Amino acid sequence: MESMAGTALSVNVNKVALLRNSRHLDIPNVVRAARQCLEAGAHGITVHPRPDERHIRAADVHALAALLGQWPQAEFNIEGNPFHNLMDFVRAVRPQQCTFVPDSEGQFTSDHGWDLASDAERIRPLIDECHALGVRVSLFMDAVAENMVLARAVGADRVELYTEPYAAAHGTPAQADELARFAAAARAAQAAGLGVNAGHDLSRQNLSDFLRGLPGVLEVSIGHALIADALEFGYRETVQRYLQCIAMAGEEE
Repeated sequence: MESMAGTALSVNVNKVALLRNSRHLDIPNVVRAARQCLEAGAHGITVHPRPDERHIRAADVHALAALLGQWPQAEFNIEGNPFHNLMDFVRAVRPQQCTFVPDSEGQFTSDHGWDLASDAERIRPLIDECHALGVRVSLFMDAVAENMVLARAVGADRVELYTEPYAAAHGTPAQADELARFAAAARAAQAAGLGVNAGHDLSRQNLSDFLRGLPGVLEVSIGHALIADALEFGYRETVQRYLQCIAMAGEEE
C-alpha cells in the first residue's frame, strides 16, 4: 500500500471503538467510521485489538476485514503483541500487514519498541508463520539506527518507527536533533532492505515536518489525533487534511 505521494495514510480506529464502548450502544459505529475514512481517500485501516477489548473487539476485527474486502486498493493493518492475541486474528483474517508491538497486557498505550537482542528468537517463527499466510510483518521499533539490521535479520519486511519522542519534541529546541535521529534510523532501515512505517502521536501539526525529514516513509498510522480532529471536522474533511499534510511534505522536499 503506497499513495501517489509516496506515503500512505492508514487510519487507526481504536478511539472510535473506545467511545462506543462507553455505552451499551453501537454508537459511534466502527465500520461506518472506517468506510467514511476510506471514501475520503485513506489508504488503509489500522486496529490494535488488546486482550481486554477495551476498545477494538474481536467482532470489530472481523467486520472491518469484511469491509476491507470491498476495498481491494486499501490495506488492513492489525497491530498487537504476537504473544498475546494478535496471531489468532492474523490466522483468521489474513490482513495485508500485521505490526508486532511489544505491549504488556494491561499497558495504557504503546510506548517502546522491540528489544531484538533478547526477543529475536521468539519472534522469528511467528514472522515465518505470517509470511506463510501471505501477511507482511512490520516491527514496532524505537528510532535506534543500529537496531534496524537486527529487524531485517529476524525476517521483518518493515519497521514502524515509534514517533512519540519526535512528537513530544516538535516545536521545541530539541526538534531538529530528534528528527535527525529518526532520519538516521530510517536510512539504516532502508539500507538493510526494510520498508519504513511510522506512528504514534503524529498529527496535522507535526506530520509534514516529519515526512519532509524522512524521505521514503511508506506508511503513517494515525489514530488519536485524527479521530480527535474528526470530532471537530468530520471524517471526510479530517482525512483530506491529513492527506494534504502528506502532499505538502512531498512538494517541499
